[in-house]
Amino acid sequence: MNKLEAFGHIAALAMRGDLVFPTSVNAALRVQLALDDPDCPIDEAIRLVLAEPQLAARTVALANSAMFSRSGGAVVTNVRAAIMRIGYHNLFALAAAMVVRQFGSKITDPELRNMAEQLWDHTIHVACLSRIIAREVTYVNPDTALFAAIVHEVGGFYLLSRADEFPGLLEPDPENWQPASEEIITREVMHKLGIPEPVATAIEGLRDGFLQIPPDTLLDTLLLANHLAPVASPLPSAPREEPAHSESIIDLFIDEDKLARMLDESKADAASMNAALLV
Repeated sequence: MNKLEAFGHIAALAMRGDLVFPTSVNAALRVQLALDDPDCPIDEAIRLVLAEPQLAARTVALANSAMFSRSGGAVVTNVRAAIMRIGYHNLFALAAAMVVRQFGSKITDPELRNMAEQLWDHTIHVACLSRIIAREVTYVNPDTALFAAIVHEVGGFYLLSRADEFPGLLEPDPENWQPASEEIITREVMHKLGIPEPVATAIEGLRDGFLQIPPDTLLDTLLLANHLAPVASPLPSAPREEPAHSESIIDLFIDEDKLARMLDESKADAASMNAALLV
């Protein structure tokens, strides 16, 4: 099976809903589904989190990270206090991060594992930047921005998880037919994961989207965060005209001092969030 046939095969399976997820992903999805209900009782949320030891440990670690304890509050030592501190939206995002992370857990090829690690680092930086950009620049919901950024490369993670079976699947594509298959696969993976439509629409717009001036949408938030992220995605992307991301354009809506503060904060958040998620 050549590369074109492999992509066609995976895309066809995805369109039928025949997606291969690790068992650990399915467990995290059950938690995520329950947390999607804003009326989920706190005791039920605690029960669900405690049923997944990794999620419980990471919830407490995240609550104690610099991202959520800048005010110098007491150290959180239990799941109830952790959930109260970070809130349901961020707990939902944490469950989503576990889902995304688990896609790379079974990769055996060293080169593919390195790509998965770089893609994870890219994702974390984009997530932390998106949260800050939402708060400081675009004024969209910061929790939504964080969640959208965590899942914005979920299609890429899924392809990496299948690339062991199809050697050469993610090599450069000079004929540029790969993006159409990637879009189909990403769309179906997001559907299977229950990604809300506004978030899915923004993610699908990343490939060909252009930054608005001034930026004020979730798509703008993700575009700007991707541009500013210090770690690039290792995956090949569709060639397109460079959007208006020059530093002179950014200067129109973020002054130099503010940008420096945002970048410093996001780097600190990325380090603490990554440490919490790797507990």
